[in-house]
Amino acid sequence: MEIVEGVGIGFAVILGAILFLFIRRALVTRSGGIIRLSVRTTTMLDGRGWSPGFGRFAGDELRWYRMVSFAVRPKRVLSREGLTVERRRLPEGQERMSMPADWIILRCTSRHAPVEIAMARSTVTGFLSWLEAAPPGAVSPRMASQDWPAA
Repeated sequence: MEIVEGVGIGFAVILGAILFLFIRRALVTRSGGIIRLSVRTTTMLDGRGWSPGFGRFAGDELRWYRMVSFAVRPKRVLSREGLTVERRRLPEGQERMSMPADWIILRCTSRHAPVEIAMARSTVTGFLSWLEAAPPGAVSPRMASQDWPAA
C-alpha cells in the first residue's frame, strides 16, 4: 500500500508542477504584448547557450521570461533607454538546430552588458519600432548600424 501512496503523491506533485507552469504563463501573458524570444544566456560554447522564452513589453522595458520556469519574475529585463542594436544576423552552425529557420539574431548592448536575442523575422520589425519609439521629450535610442544586410 505504501508504494501506491508514494506513486500517487509523486503523480500529484508532477501534476501540480505542470498546472503551476500553465497558470504562471497565463498570468504573465494575460495583458498582451507578448513575443516569442530566445536569449543567449551563456557564450561558453560557440552556437550554444540559447534559452527559449517569451518577452513582454511593459512600458520602456522588455521583460524576458523563460519558457519552462517556476519563477514568476522575469529572468532578464531590457530597458529601452541605453539599449542599442549592434548587428543583425541569421543563425549559424548549431544555432540553426536550436531555433526556427526564419529567426533573426540581434546583438544588442545595454548599460549592463551585451546580450544576444533571437526572434522571428516578423517580430524584428516590431521590436525595432518599440526600440526607436520614445516618450515625448526623451532621446530615442539609435541603431548602431543602419546598413544591415537583408536577412
